[in-house]
This record gives sequence, structure tokens and C-alpha cells, in this order.
Amino acid sequence: MTTTEKLKAEMKNRPEGIFYPNIYRVRGLEASKAATNVGVRADGIAALFELPEPHVYKNDIILGSIRDFFNSPTPEEDRHTAEWMAKYPERNFFTNFDHFAPDYRTAVNVGIPGLIERIEASLEVNRKPKSVALLNGMKRTLNAFLTRVKNYADKARALANEEGYDSEKLLFAAENCEALLRGAPDTFAQGLQLVWLLHTSFVSEGRYAMAIGRLDQFLYPLYLKDKERGTLTDSFCEELLANAFLKIVEYRYRGCDDVVNIAIGGVDEDGNTAVNDLTYCVIHAVRDVNLPGPNLSARVSANCPDRFLDECLKSIGTGLGYPALMNDDVNMAALLKKGYELKDVRDYCMVGCIENFMAGKQPPWSDGRFDPIKYLEKILRDMPPEELDAIGSMDEFMDLYEEKLEIGTADYIAWMRKMTLEKDPENNMSPFLSCFCDCCIERGLDINDGGAKYPTAHGAALMGIGTVSDSLAAINKLVFDDKKVKLSKLAEALKANFEGYDDIRALCLAAPKYGNNDEYVDKYAVWYTSTLSDMFDQYRTLDGGPVYTDMASNTSNIDAGRELGATPDGRLALRPLSDAASPTYGCDTRGVTSTLLSVSKPDYTRSACGSVVNQKFSPSVFKDGKREKLAQLIRVYFARGGQEIQINSTSREILEDARLHPENYSSLVVRVSGFSALYVTLPDAVQEDILSRTQHEDV
Repeated sequence: MTTTEKLKAEMKNRPEGIFYPNIYRVRGLEASKAATNVGVRADGIAALFELPEPHVYKNDIILGSIRDFFNSPTPEEDRHTAEWMAKYPERNFFTNFDHFAPDYRTAVNVGIPGLIERIEASLEVNRKPKSVALLNGMKRTLNAFLTRVKNYADKARALANEEGYDSEKLLFAAENCEALLRGAPDTFAQGLQLVWLLHTSFVSEGRYAMAIGRLDQFLYPLYLKDKERGTLTDSFCEELLANAFLKIVEYRYRGCDDVVNIAIGGVDEDGNTAVNDLTYCVIHAVRDVNLPGPNLSARVSANCPDRFLDECLKSIGTGLGYPALMNDDVNMAALLKKGYELKDVRDYCMVGCIENFMAGKQPPWSDGRFDPIKYLEKILRDMPPEELDAIGSMDEFMDLYEEKLEIGTADYIAWMRKMTLEKDPENNMSPFLSCFCDCCIERGLDINDGGAKYPTAHGAALMGIGTVSDSLAAINKLVFDDKKVKLSKLAEALKANFEGYDDIRALCLAAPKYGNNDEYVDKYAVWYTSTLSDMFDQYRTLDGGPVYTDMASNTSNIDAGRELGATPDGRLALRPLSDAASPTYGCDTRGVTSTLLSVSKPDYTRSACGSVVNQKFSPSVFKDGKREKLAQLIRVYFARGGQEIQINSTSREILEDARLHPENYSSLVVRVSGFSALYVTLPDAVQEDILSRTQHEDV
């Protein structure tokens, strides 16, 4: 067995208790003598790093595990912890707590001791009490992090001679940790070790979906140095990466899930391809792990090597579904429109599922769901029949729909501002996280209080482009062009969920459908993207940042559909909406080329957050000969303006059998939407949604 296989087997032994890090944090809060809120918080974070007993696996090469934070609290301990945490509450997703890509590049370049030196220099010039308190809190957490690094080194050394432990690898890992105590990493293994221990430290704070970012870029200088010294082979590099990536799924072994986005490829600061040998090592390591661990995102630029896209497709073809393929040129154009500097745009990554992000340069991400179809429903359900029939043309209908959408976007923004408002920002500082955001140390300001280079960005996740486009095309054709159905009669049929109106539903289902390269319906997808982008572009976040639009619903299309009645495309009440930027499943009947021609028509440079297009191919498409054709298809799709594509390569027969016999498919990984998952662990409605996707047998 390889080291990766051994570690994977070892991790199947679940730890006792539950992930409960705050039991340590509260000890630090209780014992704190700090005079300021941020000082007390820093002591709480420091306790998270200093007190837990490090967990070292027998086959570890890269140290760091969230098993340090598993506990079995008594009811009294649970109550006591809750009381203290109520005194020092944390921000949440909406108030910019997590979904963040730390500035790992600087951390790797200068090391933790170097960051501490920068804090000390900032204390010399930032004399305001609030800044002094924050900077001292930042320094406290970094010193505590170094204690955690030392504790891991000591534990690895102590276990090196124990039976069953790989002494050579543990001593190697201990030496790498000890090097981090002295300064910046000098080897690839040391750099990866630093990043991994930082990542697990953020997780211990309760932060979810913390991205690692462009690992193949900020660790490449160390990789190159080791290769030149003759101390690193690609096989060992992949082994090191896999050792860390495997531990991302520690959450999943507890029935939970974390989404750790890693971006590869893209361009460098001069706009040239940034794909390098380390890029391929990352792809191979993810493939070796073969679990829904790192949410790998490939930035595919027009000038990237053919080998890069081919290696991505080989990985996807295993059934893993990783990486998601991102159109670098469209994403960068979209981000430039939001006012970010070109050098920062070229270095963007993704957080969470697919959200484009300026790594270490803006506060954590937030988003919410916006349902355009709901406002179409308001017209058809709320207006009296005589008023509906008084609408004389499709243009009049669209004007009315846009009026409803304007009201809807204003309501959404009011909701967003209420949800994202932190009423007491000064007492909700993040001293540890702020250490890894550009400008916070120099300004002496918290990441959410003016410290970051850029303000917050918020994403309005738009639901159902396929459902909306198909519904509008049906209204246009049946009511105004062919005049087969009065608008009031159509509304009547929708209210009845088509019961007793089979003839009308048949007409609705036969109307043109998005995803078939039919301009009659595709024009509404173009309208959808541009109109809603225009509407949301009018608004700003509370600190003056942009409001993005995106089409990355994950599984929210299922929940959104449960809140809506029947729609003019023939969809029945409570059924899922179309997923993300994809056509409605089963309606794209003319093959994948027509599908991608449709999907590339909207202007996705208006969607700065990103979009998701789910496609499913037979595994045979990924064999030599056909895979090259698929790569060419993706190149053309991206050249025409498609923003993203992610692919499942598992056959319908396997998915159907997995639903009937889940015990035989415990390791079956599928691409859900912005992430992959073990198929048999997904809710039935999500399994059905994946199963219903159109499967392409050829390119």
C-alpha cells in the first residue's frame, strides 16, 4: 500500500466525540486578563492553538488535523461553553466570517516570525488605542500558532519510535515544523506544512469553506528550489500534497462537509500562462486521493497548454468530477469591470464553490438567493384575468416583468443590508484572520473594519435561467405569436398545476427550450443575464463594495422549486427549477454542441462572481481519441464566452443502481454543483436531480 492508501485506511477509524473546539476557546476567554474585547478574543483563539493535544496519524508526512478539536462535553460543559460564547459571539456567513482565501503567498514568503516583525513595526506608527489593541491581539494569536506548530513537532518526535508509526516520515515532518519556528519556509514540504497548519487553525475557529487559493503559484518557488537542489521528486511532491488533501475529508467522515477550494492554472502577473509542473502534481494528487476533498478549480486561459486541459479531463473522467473548468478570460474581464487592479485580477482564485475572489485582499464572502421566477409568478397569479388579457404584446409583458424585477431587486438589497449589518464591529474583530489579509497589519485595522485593500463583495445567486427562459418563450409562442392560449387561461392552468389542462401543458412542453441553440428562446437567457446584472449593478454593499450576480445555485434550485407553483415551461408545482446556468435537464435534446452554443450566448463578463454549467458525459467520452475532441469542444465554448463547465462522467445505470444498492457504492463520487460528494450520502432529491441530467454519449 502507498502512504496515501495507508492514511486513507487509517482515517476511517472515527474519533470519539464531536468537533467541538470552543471548549478550548472558552478556557482562554475565562483566563484572559486583557483589558479590551479584541484582547480577550485573542486569548480565546490562542487557547484553541495552545491547549489541544495534537493528533498525529501513523502515516503523516504533513502534520495537522481537526481531530485535535474533537471532544465529548458533558451537559454542564456544553452549557458553560454556550454561555461564554454568547458573551463573545462570532460573526456569521452573512457578516463576513468565512468563505475567505487567506494571503498564503505572504505567509510563505516571510513566515510567521516575519509577520510578527511586521506587526511590531506597525505598532510603532499606529498609536490609536483601537489599533494598538488589535495589533497586540494579532501578535498574540501568531505566537500561539507557533506554539501549536511546536506542539506538533514535539508530538511527532515523541511518536516516531512508537510501534506502527513511520519514524522516518514523522521525524521529517517534525523537522519541517521546527524550521517554521525559526523563519520562512525553505523547502516545498515546509511551505505546504505551514499552509496546512494555518488552514486547520482557521477551521478550529469555526470558519467554513476557507480556500487555499493558488497553491501551484505561491508554493512554486519552493518547489522549483527543491527540484534544482535535487531534493524533491514529483512523486514525493504528490505524496505530500495527497497527505494534506486527504485530511480535508475529516469533516466528511463525521457526516459533515467542508468545501476547500484550490485554484490551479490561470495566468501570471504578465498575463502569460501560469501552468507549471506543480500544477500537474496538484491534479495527480487530487486524483490519487479520489475523495470529495479539495474543491479543485482549473483556471483555463486561452493560452494554457493542451496538456493542462487534457490532465484535467483525465481527472474528471475517473468520475471524481474535479476540477471544475473556469474560463479565465471571461472571469478576469468580469472582475476588471468591478474596479479591481489588473495585477490583482490576474491573481484571483475561488472561494466556496466557484465564487471569484481577490485572495487576501477583501473581507470574507457572502451571498444570497434571488428567485426571478417568483416575480413572473406574481404576474400570472396575482393579476385579474381581464388585466392579463389586456396585455397586447410580448414587449408589454416584458416591460411589466422588468417592473416586478426592479421591485424584487430592491427588496433583496434591503434584505441583504439587514443580514450583513454587524451592529458592533469594534467588538467583533478577527485578530488571527486579519493577519492574513493585505493591508490590515500596515493599517492597524481589522479585516472587516477598513483593514482590507478592497471592500466587501456580495453575490446575488440568480435561480433558474433555464426555467425563466423556457417560460418566457412559451408565453411568447403560445399567447402572442401562435395565439393558441389566452394569457388568463394559461394562468388558470398554472394555478391548477395543469390538472384538467393536459392540452395546455402539452403545448407548454412543446414550446422552444433553452439549450438547443434556438434563438427564439436563447434571447431570453441573454436578456436574463444583462437585465438582472444592470439591476444589481445599481447597488453597493454597506461599505461601498460591489453586488455581483452569479448563477451557481448548488442545490438551491430544489429548495426554490418547492416554494413555487407550476410554470409556463410545463414544469409542475414544487419541482426543482433549472440548475444554475444550465438548461432545464432533459430539455437540451440536440446534443452537447447545441447546448454549449446556447449557454455561451449570455454575456458572462457581467457575472463577476461566476456561474455553474453542469454537464454529464458517458465515461467512454474520456478515453483516448474522444477526450481530445471534448477538449476542443471546451476550447470553442470558452472562446465563445462560456464562463464555466463541470462534468460528471458516471453512467445513468450506475447512478440508478447506487440508489437501489447504496451499500455497494460507498466510494462513488459525483459532481453535485459547485462541489463533489459521495453520491449515496446525498439527499434523495439531490440524487434525483443529478440522475435527471442529460447524459451525452458522444462529442
